[in-house]
Amino acid sequence: MSRTERQLSGQRGETAAEALLGRSGLQIVERNYRCRAGEIDLVMLDPETADGDVLVFVEVRLRAPGAPVEALETVDGNKQRKLIQAARHFLMSHPVFASHPCRFDVIAIDDPDEKPAWIRNAFEAAG
Repeated sequence: MSRTERQLSGQRGETAAEALLGRSGLQIVERNYRCRAGEIDLVMLDPETADGDVLVFVEVRLRAPGAPVEALETVDGNKQRKLIQAARHFLMSHPVFASHPCRFDVIAIDDPDEKPAWIRNAFEAAG
């Protein structure tokens, strides 16, 4: 798959993830947030939680059918650290969200013909 095909596939995956989360009541804050630490695919606000508005950092992982590893398996410790650093940068550059509770969700797409898997609280930022 060429880089352009991968990019288009990734964009379709992110669009599908955003639609899934939107149907569940989450609201988009920012798409493809980039900083030195890395990129966050989607930053969303979940207003329907017991804790009030929760800021959700979403990693979308897409794998072709038959790939040797599942999409969720690719969010390893190294990727988690990068996402946590990017989330910290986001919070520093968007102080309006600094007091919001946060969580990290993963949308895993292993087969584009099936519903994506939504893993809430996929991992936590310690400290």
